[in-house]
Amino acid sequence: MEKKQPKNKTIKKEIKKPLNKALQLSGAGLQMGLTIYLGFILGKWLDATFKTQFLKETITLLSIFLAMYALIKQANRIND
Repeated sequence: MEKKQPKNKTIKKEIKKPLNKALQLSGAGLQMGLTIYLGFILGKWLDATFKTQFLKETITLLSIFLAMYALIKQANRIND
């Protein structure tokens, strides 16, 4: 004997799902910003430590690519 779920429970699950996706994507945006910022700080520190002038831009650009890759992977995982 299987118990039938009341209709109101299924409606609550349907409403919760889009909200959950929105929260995950907003967190991904914050993660992206933090990754880029930390890459900038690391590059700035490496430039000061090794007395160069190209590491800040290089590390920041790499962190942008890394953040975009992570964002795309997370968006694909959320939509599946």
